[in-house]
Amino acid sequence: MMKKSNFVALILGTMGVVFFALGMCMAMLPEWGMFNQGIVCGVIGLIILLVTLIIWRKMEGKAPIKLNAKIIGTVMVGVLGALLLGVGMCLSMAFGKMILGIVIGLVGIVVLLMLIPLTKGVH
Repeated sequence: MMKKSNFVALILGTMGVVFFALGMCMAMLPEWGMFNQGIVCGVIGLIILLVTLIIWRKMEGKAPIKLNAKIIGTVMVGVLGALLLGVGMCLSMAFGKMILGIVIGLVGIVVLLMLIPLTKGVH
């Protein structure tokens, strides 16, 4: 049985990701000619995702997230890993630099895998 908080997070999270992804497509595809609208749509998606996190934590009875060096570092590692993976994919698929793209993409995957011991620890 799914909890109400998880269902609300699922719906809001899906809406946020769709807005963000559509906004990025609008901004990054020059054929569409919708750069400014894409940025607005992407920001709306990010706001929905942030609100989703706040609502879910409140429904679960959890304390708000307190920013400290570990949380900021973890977020930075996640952003770096996602960017490396994305750059690798772009190099492979859009620019025809297959080997370089695969290497950079694999480095991104390794960086993202580092999030597991960084957040959960090694026991």
